[in-house]
Amino acid sequence: MRRVNMRNLARKSLAAACAALLTVLAAPPLAAQQELKGAAAAPPAYSPELLTELRRLQRAALKSGYAYARLAHLSNNIGPRLSGSPQAQQAVEYVADEMRKLGLDVRLGKVNVPHWVRGAETGELVGFPGQAPGTKQKLVLTALGGSVATPPEGMTAEVVVVQDWHDFERLGREKVAGKVVLMNKKFDRQLAAQGLGGEAYQQLRDYRGGAAIATSYWGGVAALVRSAGGAAFRLPHTGAMGYDPEVAKVPAAAVSAEDADLIASLAAQGTVRVHLVLTPQTLPEAPSYNVIADLKGSEHPEQVVVVSAHLDSWDLGTGALDNASGVAAAMATMHLLKELKLTPRRTVRFIAWMNEENGMAGALTYAREQAAELPNHFAAIESDLGAGHPIGLKYKANPKVAESLAPVSEVLSAQGAGLMQRVESTEADIEPLAGAGVPAFGLWQDSRTYFDYHHTAADTFDKVNPEELSENVALMAVLAYALAGTARPLPR
Repeated sequence: MRRVNMRNLARKSLAAACAALLTVLAAPPLAAQQELKGAAAAPPAYSPELLTELRRLQRAALKSGYAYARLAHLSNNIGPRLSGSPQAQQAVEYVADEMRKLGLDVRLGKVNVPHWVRGAETGELVGFPGQAPGTKQKLVLTALGGSVATPPEGMTAEVVVVQDWHDFERLGREKVAGKVVLMNKKFDRQLAAQGLGGEAYQQLRDYRGGAAIATSYWGGVAALVRSAGGAAFRLPHTGAMGYDPEVAKVPAAAVSAEDADLIASLAAQGTVRVHLVLTPQTLPEAPSYNVIADLKGSEHPEQVVVVSAHLDSWDLGTGALDNASGVAAAMATMHLLKELKLTPRRTVRFIAWMNEENGMAGALTYAREQAAELPNHFAAIESDLGAGHPIGLKYKANPKVAESLAPVSEVLSAQGAGLMQRVESTEADIEPLAGAGVPAFGLWQDSRTYFDYHHTAADTFDKVNPEELSENVALMAVLAYALAGTARPLPR
């Protein structure tokens, strides 16, 4: 039997799509981005007037309740917004209408999105060491996004527990075939407690994405994945998973951390059997939209600074942290620029991306359709890590960008958000733009508790602190207006 790198299989589909797209997007940089000659005689990048406007914008953002009100409507009134759902379409219409009220140039960018419907999902331990006669134990689980269904009556099979990809090879096909596989890789809570929640999550994402592939390759009949999150309240975390055309599709679900521990403990004592019922459906692709709204620049309207967040969410909670808070912050940025009558030199473009969670259709479609214009994209900003207190910016760009933005960092330091960190990737929807050479920025936020709620039923409006949301608005608005107003190009 040939050897398969399960990590590579888990990443293959998205990596191939992005690689193909970035080939199309390759373009020479914007002429205006070239280093200026005679720099000594050039005007300062940030005039005293611009810096004064940035501070005024910051103060207004910190006091504004605009974002919190829009967050409440997206989360409470519209609710979960999985791609292809009626709620996702309602959110598109709501955000577009709010941007029209500001007098912006609004258009809807059509995209075709996956339409996956969750259905019923139950799990029970029906056989285990020490079992009282005639009893079962309920499991708390949720189907992973894109999973196929079990038979309508469910399936019953023995469970085998693995910790990583190497365990599949250690066990071999004879010990995996016909069984349900529990991938029991734990979320590193101590890492998250140090403010590195994103890094802790990244360590598990490939296991969630590739568990069904590995299970099927070694002959298993279904995959259970320990939830990729930090909560210990029996909350299962959903998320995207993948299949590979070279192996059969098997059902996949996430179980709560407590239930993963339960199964592992019992399996160490003897045979454990589980009964699973999962009835998701994958329907034909549905039409949906990116919401795009422009505030035209006064001097260089052809140059674009993108301010963005993704509008879709998973369907267990109401998507308040992931990512109505980011959308609300981007909406508030546009609102404040209009309310304060600030006129940017470059066009500030709001984008509410569709389908970040389970396909990236919105981002990939935009980048493909804008390929000829990407050299004129001056910079791109996205918020997609909740609404925790921000301490600065993460950027994927030339290292000299930090130096060029030093005056902006000084303004942001007044609210405790003056740090800058260069990273290999920022946020998912602007990665195709970054790959084409566009400087990309993400908000550097407190992630210590974000992954307790991420992709769970607990991602609800009450988890957002209104003061911290306003801090995120201030960071995004100041950065966007500074980039749109600087007299010098960013290093590329």
